[in-house]
Amino acid sequence: MPNKEEKQKNNSKAVKRFLWIGFFGLVALFLLATWIRFLFTEKLSIYQSGEYAVQGVDVSYYQGEIDWEVLGGQIDFAFMKATEGSSHTDLRFEENRSGALENDVICGAYHFFSFESSGETQAENYIRVVGSWDGMLPPVVDVEYYSVEEAITVEEEQIREELRRMLLALEEYYGVKPIIYATLQSYYSILDGEFDEYPLWIRNTYFAPTPLIPNWDFWQYCDEGELSGYGGESRYIDLNVYAGTREELDSIRIWQ
Repeated sequence: MPNKEEKQKNNSKAVKRFLWIGFFGLVALFLLATWIRFLFTEKLSIYQSGEYAVQGVDVSYYQGEIDWEVLGGQIDFAFMKATEGSSHTDLRFEENRSGALENDVICGAYHFFSFESSGETQAENYIRVVGSWDGMLPPVVDVEYYSVEEAITVEEEQIREELRRMLLALEEYYGVKPIIYATLQSYYSILDGEFDEYPLWIRNTYFAPTPLIPNWDFWQYCDEGELSGYGGESRYIDLNVYAGTREELDSIRIWQ
């Protein structure tokens, strides 16, 4: 049988072993926390976006006055906010469109979809304000929740019905299927399995949509980008990529 001294040595070894296990456990937790921080704070999406050659932005009045010659030299395409709901017009839409076209920037216009308005009147608002121009990108309908509370209370089937009406009206006018912009939340709760025939522009600022959403056309990967050529309320600008080549982007433009 071990004597008292041997027992004390064994106990001391056990304590040291426990401390070393605890130390390495803390190191492992630290490394895991660092990886999570990189994934969700340092934005893995920034790194992954480099896999795509065709880069672009989306803008609204928040970017203020834009020097499209400067901004256009840093991007391949741009979407600009045009309308919202049944009556609102972005204050800088016409200015942005004119500036982009004067500097040969491939561009299109997007509409922020309202859950309180009919699809027909929203389509009318977009068509009235945007009209069309030679070489424009397909119209975009931005479908996202305004708040967490709304995501809980909204009637998804009613939203789908009005969204279909707007999309069909835009398709009839422009002759192409509109692009739907969505967050992961609005995609899975409203769009998934219901609008798969439409081109998809997905927002996820943490990591690439694939493989969660294998079939996407545009990806908004950053909402805190910083480029040259604008100076509005926000120092940031939304950054996006197109899943195809520059030639394929040209092929989806609307030529009159």
